[in-house]
Amino acid sequence: MLLSRNKFGSIRPLKQPKLDGMDAPATSDIVIINGNSHPDLANLIANRLGVANGGCAVYHKTNRETMVEIGDSVRGKDIYIIQTGTKDVNNNIMELLIMAYACKTSSAKSIVGVIPYLPYSKQCKMRKRGCIVSKLLAKMMCTSGLSHIITMDLHQKEIQGFFDCPVDNLRASPFLLQYIQESIPDYRNSVIVARNPGSAKKATSYAERLRLGIAVIHGEQKESEADEVDGRNSPPTLPKSRTMDVSGGVPIHPAKEKPPINVVGDVGGRIAIMVDDMIDDVQSFVAAAEVLKGRGAYKIYVLATHGLLSQDAPRLIEDSAIDVVVVTNTIPHEIQKMQCHKIKTIDISILLAEAIRRIHNKESMSYLFKNVTLED
Repeated sequence: MLLSRNKFGSIRPLKQPKLDGMDAPATSDIVIINGNSHPDLANLIANRLGVANGGCAVYHKTNRETMVEIGDSVRGKDIYIIQTGTKDVNNNIMELLIMAYACKTSSAKSIVGVIPYLPYSKQCKMRKRGCIVSKLLAKMMCTSGLSHIITMDLHQKEIQGFFDCPVDNLRASPFLLQYIQESIPDYRNSVIVARNPGSAKKATSYAERLRLGIAVIHGEQKESEADEVDGRNSPPTLPKSRTMDVSGGVPIHPAKEKPPINVVGDVGGRIAIMVDDMIDDVQSFVAAAEVLKGRGAYKIYVLATHGLLSQDAPRLIEDSAIDVVVVTNTIPHEIQKMQCHKIKTIDISILLAEAIRRIHNKESMSYLFKNVTLED
């Protein structure tokens, strides 16, 4: 540092000449980029954070290979990649992995994956001769360079254990509870319905917060692979050793007898509100709505976080006894909304933006998980 002495004999630093660009304020080190899965949600989040959406071009070559070009410098910056799972799930995953690896090789400081709906989250259990695909996907994401994951309402909360990096599993239930209280007239005359016994915990959580009763639909045809013929039903060879002499061989596990569909709880003359984490194939919801209507429910709502609405779901909902289907915008479904007027959307971009802001500023995330229990 250059020093100079004034007329009083004291020493002070000598003023340096200003250089172009050196006195400008430092730019923010947060960068928001997104793939092709849900650009509208990425723009909403970027607008709430007050930052511009980063220049990242994701496109496919003629041979369907995914190409990623990041226009701005990401060296030493915090990168937030917003990519969700849609019907084009495999391309969504490859886009995410390539974007993360491109940022990693470009010396990004940290790479956070904002994945509102985690693909393959239903395949989180071992099924016969299959595999746990969620575990494979988690390993691929961590290897590609993701250092943190922000997601919402995992199908099974234990999926967080598959990742070698921190995972924040946000909840959309406050938004859905607010919709019930503000948009359903006479919601005090409602009953929370669990579509099957497996979702009874979630229904109980909603009912306790709203001070309502619950009902459970029992005997529904679940999505199961138990009836598929894969060779496992072939009987074992009979043992010949006297020490292994069991009459009739190894006993066969008794098959389950699915009871007729039944509603446990009173829904007569009340509003039935079915809650679940996702709506994909709506046939089970339509069948449940028919049963609830037959038991006297005069209005039926279906609330879920992720609205996949695959195949001809809009037509089935339009022709069913369901009055309103409420989902969040974790997955784009604008086309489905044009095909069915019963589908309503709740914007959850403010929650994702707040999570990004807290992580970037190294603030606690406990506020976003306030009053969250194991059943939520």
